[in-house]
Parts: sequence; structure tokens; C-alpha cells
Amino acid sequence: SSLGSSCFSIASFSTSEQQQQVAVSLLLQTLQMFLARTLRPVSRSLTSVRAFSSSAPSQDVLKQRFSEVVPAQVAIIKDLRAKYNDVVIGTCTVDQAYGGMRSVKSLITETSLLDPEEGIRFRGLSIPELQQQLPAADREPLPEALLWLLVTGEVPTAEQVESVKANLASRSQVDDYTLELISKFPKDMHPMTQFSSAVLSLQRQSKFAKAYQEGVHKSTYWDYAYEDSMDLIAKIPQVAANIYRHTFHNDTFIAPDTSLDWGQNFSRMLGFNDPAFEELIRLYMVIHSDHEGGNVSAHTTHLVGSALSDPYLSFSAGMNGLAGPLHGLANQEVLRWLKGFQQQVGVGVCDTESIKKALWDTLNAGRVIPGYGHAVLRKTDPRYTCQREFAQRHLPNDEMFKLVSAIYEVAPGVLTEHGKTKNPWPNVDAHSGVLLQHYGLVEDNYYTVLFGASRALGVLPSLMWDRALGLPLERPKSITKISTLC
Repeated sequence: SSLGSSCFSIASFSTSEQQQQVAVSLLLQTLQMFLARTLRPVSRSLTSVRAFSSSAPSQDVLKQRFSEVVPAQVAIIKDLRAKYNDVVIGTCTVDQAYGGMRSVKSLITETSLLDPEEGIRFRGLSIPELQQQLPAADREPLPEALLWLLVTGEVPTAEQVESVKANLASRSQVDDYTLELISKFPKDMHPMTQFSSAVLSLQRQSKFAKAYQEGVHKSTYWDYAYEDSMDLIAKIPQVAANIYRHTFHNDTFIAPDTSLDWGQNFSRMLGFNDPAFEELIRLYMVIHSDHEGGNVSAHTTHLVGSALSDPYLSFSAGMNGLAGPLHGLANQEVLRWLKGFQQQVGVGVCDTESIKKALWDTLNAGRVIPGYGHAVLRKTDPRYTCQREFAQRHLPNDEMFKLVSAIYEVAPGVLTEHGKTKNPWPNVDAHSGVLLQHYGLVEDNYYTVLFGASRALGVLPSLMWDRALGLPLERPKSITKISTLC
């Protein structure tokens, strides 16, 4: 499991100089405890192992491994809470309470961590490290490899990735009712509304909901949360692809090919048969999957799941959050802005002075430069950087890419001089739409569904862990403006 993820929570406990000294001591003790447990055989925690014995068939290697790594984490958290339960990990000011709870430390999410300077780390690994260490079909990591990493905290072998691929393929058949429902949606219904609704249609098959109604012991909740989550991840490519073909291609659906990997099959069902586009989809699915636990879609999925709503209900709720203009819709808004910007300066015009003037015109008109700035990051988003590198390899002469590159050279300076943006650097949304439209996926109204399909790879493993760790109903305390003064 991820040692880095286990340690960060301890390190963030310090709120004063005295507590910092205590925290260092506690951190060293926890490291010793972690190493001692990790070096012992799994059978050491007999009670926990029995509680997390898996009913998985022998071919579900991921589920078996998940059942093996959970007990050590349960034991670590139990000791952590027993010894350090009263240690303060953060505070909340009046400004933060009215300002969207920014930077308030109150959630534990082990699958990823967002650092203001380094950017996102998935189980301790940066995006370049994912590209170096995770098994790939060509150059970009396979989504199946990321799924193994986020569920277990371990970098998988090629053989383990193949087992996940086969596992998902065996679960991927979508029921006729849901496919028929998609084909009946109004053409003018937003693709994200269709996506959320289709996920709810799949909920009729929830193993978690059925098991809960039958009164299974809470120690086995993780088993059914895992089953639902894997079933949903497996079915998402066909659900999402059918929504695309229904809305934009007159219901000319393309049958799945389960011999292909998850991202490649998705790409083919969308209607594309281009190895470069398939690589882009793999990269897109990996880098959009998770962004720690405080963003709207991740937090909503976790919050709804804490009520023991099954993964279908929880994920659908998260997708409704992702559909908001301030979250997942931002990528389509950026592309529309870029097209307008291109018309303003002229196609092929990328000189510094023209770009600078157009950017200042945008700001002086009281508008923002979309795709720039981030609630946490204070540097260029590594997800932007890896997409830029992809474009430099595959589409260096694309006119829109040239414009994006020119804006990248000028916008941070303009925004810094403007003085109203804490982070003048581009985020992931500043680039993704340009790549998609280059390969012919030009329907920007659909882009958030791609984001949603990717996000399943991150929030659903977190939901598995929520149930494995027995996390309770989330219920923060709210106050009134008068009570803040008392």
C-alpha cells in the first residue's frame, strides 16, 4: 500500500511549533509500526484477515489482492485513532466557511493527493512516474493499470493488468433496458444528464443494495461495494459511447469488442479507429481519474456513499456535480472560448503582441481567461503539461495547438500583471478540448461525459475503501452567522 499516503495525514497534524515536534515523533513511531506490520506475513492479523476474506472467484485477482491489503490499513488506522485521536489536523476561519471551505483539512482520501507546487500524485506517484512505471499498450499507461494502483496502492505487473482487463470484460455487458433507455432520450437532453440517468438505470442490478436489504454483516459491505464498482466501471464505456452515438450519430451504435483494452474499446465504440486517438483516450482517462477528495464530484460520491447509498447512486450524484460549469463543464467552455479567441486574432496569428492585446481586451471587459487558475495549484498543472507533450509528439502543426501554446507563453505574465489571480498558470481544461477536436471528436457538449467516464476510475476505488474501512455517515456541523460571533 502507499506509504506516502499513510504518512501525509500524520504530517499535516501539526498546527503549532510544539505540535510539530510531537508530530515528528509520532510520524517516526508510525513509520516503525508500518514497516513492522508490512514485513510480517498477512496471516499475522488473523482476525482482520478472516473479516476481509474474499468471496471472489479465483480469476478475480484484483479483489483477492484488495482483500489482502485492507487488514494492514485497518490496523494502522485503528492504532492511529487510538493514540492520536485528539490531535488537531486543521482549522476553519469565517472566511473559509463563506469561501467554499477552501484549504480546510477535514477529509481523508488515500488514492491521490494534490500538492500546490507538485500537482497531483496518484498513490504517491506523479504523472511522469505513472507514465514510466505503469504497464502500457504503447506509451501511455493503461487505465486498467491505474485502477489496480488506486485499489491496492501497488504498481501492477503486466500479468495483473491483463487479469483486470479480463475481469472488466466479463462484467461489461449492459442490459437491454438501459441500452433502450439511452436510445429513447431526447436528442436535446445534455449528454451528462443522459449519463447520470443511464447510471441510475443500471442501479437495478446493485449487489450492494440487495445485500443490504438481506441484512448482511457490515464487515462484508466492502465486498458488495467492490462488485458494484467494478461492474459499473466495466459498463461505462458502452454506456458513454452509446450516448455519443445516439446524440450525434443517429443511433448508429457500435458493438463492444472485449478483446480490446478498456480505453481502446471505448475509442472504437465512439467510432474512431486511430491508434493515436486510442493513446489519447488512455492518457485522458488516467489523468482525469482522480484529484484528491475535496473536488465536487469526488466529495459528492463519498458523501452520498457515506449514507450507504450503493455505488450507482453515489456515482450518479457525483456526475451531477461534475456537470456544473465550475467543475467538469469547464473543458468545453475553454474550447468554445479558444474558438472565439481565434476568430478575434485571426487563424494562424500567434505573435506575442496580438495575443497580449486580445487577453487584455478579455480581462478589461470583465471576463476571465478560462483554463487558467486553480483552487489549489500554484504552478502549471502537470495534467496540462502531459497533454502538451502529447500534442508536441502527435500534432505539432495543428493551428489550435499553436494558439494554445502562444497563449501559454503570454497569459501567465498578463494575469500576474492584472493582479487578481492567485494562480496565473494553465490547468487541465486549457488543453484537453484541443486534442479531442484534432482527431474529430468535435462535439464539445460531450466532453464532460469523457471526464465522467474517467472519474469513475478514481472515485469508485475510494468508495471501495470507504466501505472497507467502515467510515461512518458524514455529517459536518453547520452554524449561523450569529453563532460565529458568540
